[in-house]
Amino acid sequence: MNKEICSLSLVKPDEFERIAAFYRHVIDNTPDMSLYGRWIYGLHPTDAMIQNYIRSGTMYILEHEGEIQCALAITPSQGSDYHDTPWGAALKDEDVAVVHLLCVNPNWQHQGIARRAMELGIAISREMGKRAVRLDALACNTPAHRLYEALGFQRRGQPTGSRTMWAGRISIYSS
Repeated sequence: MNKEICSLSLVKPDEFERIAAFYRHVIDNTPDMSLYGRWIYGLHPTDAMIQNYIRSGTMYILEHEGEIQCALAITPSQGSDYHDTPWGAALKDEDVAVVHLLCVNPNWQHQGIARRAMELGIAISREMGKRAVRLDALACNTPAHRLYEALGFQRRGQPTGSRTMWAGRISIYSS
């Protein structure tokens, strides 16, 4: 991984087209996207989803020399779709940050970019005063599962049958 990568940048409101183009590029050019990610632009993610994250100030990117390496959203609370998961720690919605739409540019995959973005996302969550970071990934997305396990996240169930829920406490990355 390039040592010059040091921080996540908040996406500016006027960058929607750039971010949407990035997600389309990742979906169209990631090997095995149909096997692991199963993302189809317009279904997941959608323009409205990305615009909402940008508007709410929760969309971040890593970039190098103007090229987006990675994007993700970090919301400052969990939604009701996270309530039925046995997390192992009963926390209020506002005590939890949730990572959404993590993806890496195919030109930068397998170089530690996703790990670095998650580490920085955890740091941002800590700065927000959160007690945990939670996320979900498709059950078939085994590369993401390996990343989350390596970061100390714990698998917490599959409430919808297609997603696997993951939990990490800020202080020790597990719960």
